[in-house]
Amino acid sequence: MKVMRKFSLLIILLSTLLIVTACGDEEETSGAPEDTEETTDETTEETEGTEEPMETVKIGVLASLTGALEAYGKQTQKGFELGLDYATDGTMEIEGKKIEVIFEDTETDATVARQKAIGLLEDDEVDFLVGSSSSGDTLAVTPLAEEYERIMVVEPAVADSITGSEYNDYIFRTGRSSSQDAVAAAAAIAGEGVEIATLAPDYSFGHDGVSAFVTAAEDLGADIVHEEYADQAATDFTANIQKIIEADPDYLFVVWAGANSPWNQIADMKLQEQGIKITTGAPDIAALATMNDLVGMEGFTVYYHTLPDNEINDWLVEEHTSRYDGDVPDLFTPGGMSAALSIVEALKQTGGDTNADTLIETMEGMSFETPKGTMTFRPEDHQALQSLYSITLEESDEHDYPIPVLNRVLTPEETAPPIMNQ
Repeated sequence: MKVMRKFSLLIILLSTLLIVTACGDEEETSGAPEDTEETTDETTEETEGTEEPMETVKIGVLASLTGALEAYGKQTQKGFELGLDYATDGTMEIEGKKIEVIFEDTETDATVARQKAIGLLEDDEVDFLVGSSSSGDTLAVTPLAEEYERIMVVEPAVADSITGSEYNDYIFRTGRSSSQDAVAAAAAIAGEGVEIATLAPDYSFGHDGVSAFVTAAEDLGADIVHEEYADQAATDFTANIQKIIEADPDYLFVVWAGANSPWNQIADMKLQEQGIKITTGAPDIAALATMNDLVGMEGFTVYYHTLPDNEINDWLVEEHTSRYDGDVPDLFTPGGMSAALSIVEALKQTGGDTNADTLIETMEGMSFETPKGTMTFRPEDHQALQSLYSITLEESDEHDYPIPVLNRVLTPEETAPPIMNQ
């Protein structure tokens, strides 16, 4: 009997143990999905929180944002910003990288330009340099591009030496050169026995421009009877103009840049009434307003917003007038845009690689679309071959200044300057 009771108790005890164990297993099993779900959520949150930031392409732009060339610098700045906007569809991203732009004012001072460039290269660690408004500023900076192994896109400085005697492999120029201007200017007036005088500012921009023009004009049979150089900061050009009158040329070819232009005094001293025809590159709109007495002048221009006929220029004109209270893009706006477009195109072709050697190989011979049509970086000297425009200044019922009216587009092949870096 006692044995039977002990056996029954053992059976009950074992049954109870099995029930408890089974319940425990069931609770453990039913709890497992909840634990797994919590672990998954924590892992997801951790992954999202540690996502790597987007890489950045940094571009440092040097421009004369104050001083005598302030208008040119601000045109370049606006054009560059619009160019990046157009090229990236407003995203400011290319090949999975964010684009960051840093603008620095050179104050049209070569020493300041060099200091600002060093800051961009060392402190900001930019991948590209762009600039500058002045040839003097630019020539102070171009050696740094080689020293720091960074690509520099030159815009809008025109001195021939930039892609000539001072050339280095890291420099690419979207701006036209003095020689490109000269070829266009000479084609407009030079011929056998034509006597020409020149007037230009007394620094590299002026000297290079005249030198290139003289070569092109003499090749066409013209005689250069006088070269006159004036202080680039001058406000009184009377003595300079008087020397030109005394030389009695058929034409006066003027190379000038800046707000302190000689146009008013040329008109006041009535050169055209003395049989001296004036020719030049049609300048920006502010300077055109001083040229009402030169209506009928034949010359050339780098850009006027009605001259190019392409989709990019149409977009530029529409977007610029929309953003800037109805103002149209001016002389150097499309250049700033072209510089931006060239950088984005190069990055597309390298897959976002900013290594200078890779970029040099990519950009040599590279063609890209701009508001002035197709540009191509010539492999030999990295000068962008581009269109210029043969024009006549005519009165306008819509404006209080004469406007450049197209005679014909001067093709990139026609305006190609000589290779000067060899």
